[in-house]
Amino acid sequence: MRPHLDEVADDMIQEIQARVREYDRQGEGPYSGILRMAVERVLQYFVDRVAEPDSEPSSVTDFFRAIGRGEAGEGRSLDAMQTAMRVGAMIAWRRITAGAVNLGVEPRTLGAVGEAIMMFQDELAVAAAEGYAQAQAAVAGEMQRRRKRLLDLLLADPPATGEAIADLAAAARWPVPRTVAAVALARRHSDGRPPAFPQDILVDLSRRNPALIFPDPDGPGRARLVDRALGGMLAVVGPTVPLAEAHRSIAWARRTLGLVERGVIEAPKNAGVIRSVEHMSTLILFQDEDLINGLAGIRLAPLAHLRPSQQDRLAETLLAWLQSGRNANEVAMRLHVHPQTVRYRLRQLEELFGDQLMDPDLRFDLEIVLRARELLAEGPGEHIVPAAGKAAAGESGEVVTFRR
Repeated sequence: MRPHLDEVADDMIQEIQARVREYDRQGEGPYSGILRMAVERVLQYFVDRVAEPDSEPSSVTDFFRAIGRGEAGEGRSLDAMQTAMRVGAMIAWRRITAGAVNLGVEPRTLGAVGEAIMMFQDELAVAAAEGYAQAQAAVAGEMQRRRKRLLDLLLADPPATGEAIADLAAAARWPVPRTVAAVALARRHSDGRPPAFPQDILVDLSRRNPALIFPDPDGPGRARLVDRALGGMLAVVGPTVPLAEAHRSIAWARRTLGLVERGVIEAPKNAGVIRSVEHMSTLILFQDEDLINGLAGIRLAPLAHLRPSQQDRLAETLLAWLQSGRNANEVAMRLHVHPQTVRYRLRQLEELFGDQLMDPDLRFDLEIVLRARELLAEGPGEHIVPAAGKAAAGESGEVVTFRR
């Protein structure tokens, strides 16, 4: 075989370039040189392998791992390379069988050479696939690191510059959207399996506070896509904002998630998606709980000396009265009690609060604190709102207890 290797290499290169479009680069000197080097090296190693069957093919397999990595780096599949290998093997077998006839090689020997070709071709294909997979994993890992860094930049407060975001987005191959919605995720998703997200979503589940950014959330079909992507997870979607204000969206989402985890906002059964914009009034109420507690201590001070059960009944009746336009009959229907019971409680409230119930501003304050009380009472445990000093709660300085 050895005297004919240069001639066989020429035949192989010509046939590969004719049959495999990706390798038809005859005018490109460096690329043609690489193709010739690969063909000549394969032929030389194959002949050496036939001469010494027990030799280790580590050098040529390492070479083909490098070829596999190079194909991945060029963004190509291995299809072209594998086709080229089959074409090369066909040419080699054609030349061997032609020479075997002239040399009178026994069929048994010829069959062994054919088997060696197939085994050698398989080894090279496996080596190329290994290199290809290694390169893909390295690229995917680097791309994931860039995307996590991009997520950090977008959620930072104050935000990064538009130029820095655009540069990193380009490096992470993330098309920059006009608007985004940030999503706060509970620490664990319900079904125990890692979720799969569309490629345009930036996500980092390894953060202390897992989060993701969803681009163009208000586009056609995007809301359903969000729900499908987050299925089985407890997730809160923040408001849609311009890209530069993603930190504001995640702040809303995290605040809402905190209220969900406390039971103030009801969580969907079997996890699910919650949208912050549907709970804006609750977010406003709990924006500063010290202020709410202080206002409750002042406005609900007339209830402070009552037993907790009395506080509950009167507070519930007062809230229903304020929300129903001060209509006793409607209050009775809402609370499922007799109208006479409602009137009795309202007389108690008039005695306790006096002229405060006639002042629109004070009624507004009362509705705020009673609404907060109701939301807290629906959550686990109890919440104690301290009176704002003796002037609010009387000389005893008692507290108003909100029970479940």
